[in-house]
Amino acid sequence: MTDPLFQPITINRMTVKNRIFMPAMHMNMAANYAVTDRLVEFYAERARGGAGMITVGYATIDERSGNPGNIGAHRDAYIPGLARLATAIRDNGARSSVQLNHAGRYNHSMLMGGKQPVAPSAIASRLTRETPHELGIEEIREIVENFAQAARRVKEAGFDAVEVLSGTGYLISEFLSPLTNHRTDEYGGSFDNRVRFGLEVIAAVRAAVGSDFPLLVRMNGNEFMKGGTSRQELQEYAVRLAAAGVDALCINVGWHEGQVPQIVTEVPRGVFAYLARGIKERVPIPVIASHRINDPAVARELLADGYCDMVAIGRALIADPLFPEKAREGREADIVHCVACAQGCFDNLFKMKPVECLCNPKAGYEKAREIVRAEQPRNVLVVGGGAAGMSAAVAAAERGHRVTLHEKGNRLGGQLLLAGAPPGREEFIEFSADLSRQVELAGVKVVLNSIVDETLLEAHAPDTVILATGGEPIAPPIPGSDLPHVVQAWDVLADKVVTGRRVVVIGGGAVGVETALLLAEKGTLSGDALKFLLVHGAESIEDLYGLATRGSREVTVIEVLDQFGKNFGRSTRWGMMQDVERYGVKTLAQAKVIDITADAVRVEVDGRVEAIPADSVVLAVGTRSHDPLRSAANALGIPVAVVGDALRPAMVFDAVHDGFAAGRAIGMN
Repeated sequence: MTDPLFQPITINRMTVKNRIFMPAMHMNMAANYAVTDRLVEFYAERARGGAGMITVGYATIDERSGNPGNIGAHRDAYIPGLARLATAIRDNGARSSVQLNHAGRYNHSMLMGGKQPVAPSAIASRLTRETPHELGIEEIREIVENFAQAARRVKEAGFDAVEVLSGTGYLISEFLSPLTNHRTDEYGGSFDNRVRFGLEVIAAVRAAVGSDFPLLVRMNGNEFMKGGTSRQELQEYAVRLAAAGVDALCINVGWHEGQVPQIVTEVPRGVFAYLARGIKERVPIPVIASHRINDPAVARELLADGYCDMVAIGRALIADPLFPEKAREGREADIVHCVACAQGCFDNLFKMKPVECLCNPKAGYEKAREIVRAEQPRNVLVVGGGAAGMSAAVAAAERGHRVTLHEKGNRLGGQLLLAGAPPGREEFIEFSADLSRQVELAGVKVVLNSIVDETLLEAHAPDTVILATGGEPIAPPIPGSDLPHVVQAWDVLADKVVTGRRVVVIGGGAVGVETALLLAEKGTLSGDALKFLLVHGAESIEDLYGLATRGSREVTVIEVLDQFGKNFGRSTRWGMMQDVERYGVKTLAQAKVIDITADAVRVEVDGRVEAIPADSVVLAVGTRSHDPLRSAANALGIPVAVVGDALRPAMVFDAVHDGFAAGRAIGMN
């Protein structure tokens, strides 16, 4: 059967070899707007991996449109760097384009040397807390011309196409939305006036690049902004873009202020493709679906079922640049799937750091972390089969070392299996399986149900040992914590215990919040059940919502600090805390636990003591390192590296990167 994922497609006069489109993502790898070696190496690797088309950016059209971490397209001086990037993508087999954008009121004055951001109206941004300058007519015309000149530079640099970003809450969508456009001139008020700026940009870009040069637009299918541009208006906007000469549309979702999760793990795979289909049904040009498409099977289904003509696969190509080739060659089981954690990509941008990846320590370091074969292979023993241990074993094996991995349990995965237990976090289970597969492909010998002690170390006599023995949950010195109805969160996540109806979770960090949500969802209707009842009109929408969000347990989370989920990444926390409220989980902050009784947890809050009824109490107060073998290895004179939670309790990101670094370092000095 013909694989829809690997059929060529024509956009204008450009033929793309397959339907895999890597969308623009801000990488923060440019240096004062200039293309860097790091950026070139990053995209060259994705082109080698088999993507049909790669869009880089976004790129700036003037100095108020972005910041020095963006790729620059607002001066001719940047053309040579752009050309180098275009050449790297083309020479490695992919088509290339550059996304042009103006951030509008989403830009920060501190990133522009104190310049005030601009927008259609002087309405403060909820992201930056800054009020932008309202653009005058001449300023609008200048920006339109700046888009055109930037597009000219993209073409001169040798790219195959140009894309204009017309969504996500940036300048063009700010003109389009009545939330941010309160103008009374020809650019405000009616829908015809609000689309004027975007259509003028498209007309100017088309005039600058000519009729034969492919022009794409990335736009919202839904803004997820109450009172903003409606989905129906966005579909009409798509129709007008096609009529204006746009050759393809890439459909994304939401503004950065939107309150619907868009990129994180709880978002179902491919869920937003319905927005692409709604536009595809109205336009005669190719439409690209995007967001949370991280598996070839999902991509094929969307293409085969007519949702779209191409699939935008972005962060999945950060996680595994060889995703397309593995799918084409029938090696889909070898793909390392993006888990949509946002820890290394989106969260890094908030920290003003270049993009990295939890799943792929090489991402963004294609040359700096390249693995070369060791001159003298060594015998390496890895103790512990969690994220850190598997990552270390794979890296060491890729160096050519003989690696044996011992795991005390009956399967690999460690705490990844716990991380994937809460609702909406299942991608971590997939990641555990993916890492296990990489261990197998690397030729690592795996010994399960094996507890390594000093005797085994001495008998094995490895040249190097990597200790990835993980951590263990802390048992706090709370009176009553040894009662039979008190359990650890890890045991709840591992489904080793059954809790009562009234549950108190002690500890409001990430593990406590996720455990609380797991418990709160017990007794709610499944997605299949909800669909059945909805389609058959069995219950009202309001009642179905209640059945989906009200389970069989009353859950309370107690936290001694003033904030819950502080160790979640910024991209994840707000959605998790929304779910806490949505599922009726009660929270009590700045509360000190005094003791646990047979039927309650007594806490002190604001100087008063209260008892919270509890049939079960769950402890989620943290992790401590478990490192029982370092002294034994040292005594035997075996070089040792300690990684992951065995070194210090941290995030999965740290465990994977620690393990990779330790495995790669063996034999390098």
